[in-house]
Amino acid sequence: MPDETEANPARVLALCSGASFMAFLDLSIISIAFPDILDDFPGTSLNTMTWVLSGYTILLAAVLTPAGRIADSVGRRTVFLWSLAAFTAASLVCAVAPSIWWLIAARFVQGAAAGGMIPAALGLILATTPRERIARAVGTWSAVAGFSAVIGPAAGGLLLDAFGWRSVFYINLPLCGAMLVAAVVILPKQSSRAIRDRLPDAVGSIALALGIGGVVCALTESDTWGWTDVRTIGLGLAGLALIAVTVLRSRAHPAPALEMTVWRSPVFRIANLGLGLLNLTMFAWMVAAPLFAATIWHWSVLETAGALSVGAVSSMIGSLTAGRLARPATQVKVAALGALSFAGSNAIWASSLFGPTPNFLGGWLPAAVLGGGGLGLAITCLSSLAAGAVPPLKFAGGLGMTLTVRQVGGAVGIAGFASIMASGAVPGGISSFHHVYVAAMAVNILCAAVVCTMLAVLRPKTAPEAPSPEPEGQVTTAQ
Repeated sequence: MPDETEANPARVLALCSGASFMAFLDLSIISIAFPDILDDFPGTSLNTMTWVLSGYTILLAAVLTPAGRIADSVGRRTVFLWSLAAFTAASLVCAVAPSIWWLIAARFVQGAAAGGMIPAALGLILATTPRERIARAVGTWSAVAGFSAVIGPAAGGLLLDAFGWRSVFYINLPLCGAMLVAAVVILPKQSSRAIRDRLPDAVGSIALALGIGGVVCALTESDTWGWTDVRTIGLGLAGLALIAVTVLRSRAHPAPALEMTVWRSPVFRIANLGLGLLNLTMFAWMVAAPLFAATIWHWSVLETAGALSVGAVSSMIGSLTAGRLARPATQVKVAALGALSFAGSNAIWASSLFGPTPNFLGGWLPAAVLGGGGLGLAITCLSSLAAGAVPPLKFAGGLGMTLTVRQVGGAVGIAGFASIMASGAVPGGISSFHHVYVAAMAVNILCAAVVCTMLAVLRPKTAPEAPSPEPEGQVTTAQ
């Protein structure tokens, strides 16, 4: 078994990207199967059904950051293997679930396992990749992860049409089984000097997981309960209080649950804010696009799946292109351009091109190409900038926080989508969709403006008189 200095970076990247692909895919692939699951479990309310998706999202967001810190402490390989095994087992239970409550419970376990697997996988990639190639590695990982998030409804539609909703989970078994075997063979053990002497603060870690879970749960259920309902307010405030407890303990604890030092980097802070805003609009789009196609244009599952694949391919091309960028200042400019491209895509969605009559060539195609490509460029560049701002020994913990920010942003996007759709003059009508896209366009413009503020931070380090450009993917701004 190789250690981190001897491992093959390309093999580690391929394996860990594949595992992250599965984790992110299961976040979005299930949404298109809701009608069939409801038919299979008659008597299930739609509110209960939403927990099949929100349960996964809540546990994923809640576990990401503490799992990253644990991976830094006990070993990324160990956390990755156990998480992948738990994800595989939970997928089997989902596939054979005899009732809706078995399915929901298994999705909770699956989300928690994904929350452990993703930061450990990314930590392994960054620990085994030469520093000068980190941007390209993160670009590849982001491309694969981004592709899975966008292609989820399309892949789910194809499986659903051919084999039924249970195939969405059965497909995980051979893929995850093969990855488990490969992981045992090729993943490096963490070098002893990279492992901390103690586990992170248990009280802080539990408070953080419960706090994030409470906030995300409140956001997810706000449309059902109402924004002013005592449950929404109480759960949200309790979650924020628990997060505050973790922050306070982490400032003085010798083994904190949160790596507060990484937040001292302005690059890390701004990149995370940008990613949170992007995910807010991306998750809203992920829900809105297939729903618009099905309810307004009355497309079949296969027609919707084919149309969604346009944005997925465009997103992957954008991610791979962005992964080749070397200079941080260039990455910032391209990230801002990507956010504006996604804003332009939402402007098309909000126009008369998306009316009651299906309009693939004149509306969907240009919007999907522009939006998917913009997302790929922006998310990859910002992920690379965030990764470059994290010290090597804090990779899993720092990037776990980044992924948590993205998932919380996504939860806000889903909640915002539901609220806007319900508040329209004709709830669920064309005008409601258009209002969603106008709001998304405004958020993306704000994201571009926020990202551009990073140029002022980078300018002292990227001045023309510098003897040579910084190594690819490395951000060494003042802390």
